[in-house]
Amino acid sequence: MRRLPLGQTLKMILAWLLIFAALFAVFALRDDFLALGRRILGDATGATAQETKGGELRIRRAEDGHFWVDAEINGRTERFLVDSGATVTTLSREAAERAGVRPARGFGVTVETANGPAMVDRGRIERLRLGPIERSDFPVHISRGDFANVIGMNFLSSLSGWGVEGQTLILRP
Repeated sequence: MRRLPLGQTLKMILAWLLIFAALFAVFALRDDFLALGRRILGDATGATAQETKGGELRIRRAEDGHFWVDAEINGRTERFLVDSGATVTTLSREAAERAGVRPARGFGVTVETANGPAMVDRGRIERLRLGPIERSDFPVHISRGDFANVIGMNFLSSLSGWGVEGQTLILRP
């Protein structure tokens, strides 16, 4: 039986430990690596986060797990979170001001959000467009707090259909 020198044995043990640590890291971070790969592939092939196919609007799931869409409010582009848990489409105060959407006169309304109750004003968008889908004189809430723009169920229920297939949200006019 041949004995290996202690230094060489320690090097081999360290090499095997590094191999197992690398394999464990790849396994533990596999979702992050897959998301990175999808993003690189999408950028390399020119695939966008949202595209129109056959009259449908297709929106890829973002890295944060949500569906984000660029929509036009009275001709001005704003970013929206698509949220089937939101009853009404809601604009931030700043987005409403940029797009010329004025709050209706009168008192605000208290609504329940995932973060608790919030005060909003009612308003109407003259023209709301998501890709090929357009709505006129569309009712919205205008938040008084610091909230993101949200596409809610009042918009989603105006569609002929919508659903998620894999990592893509499909909106049908």
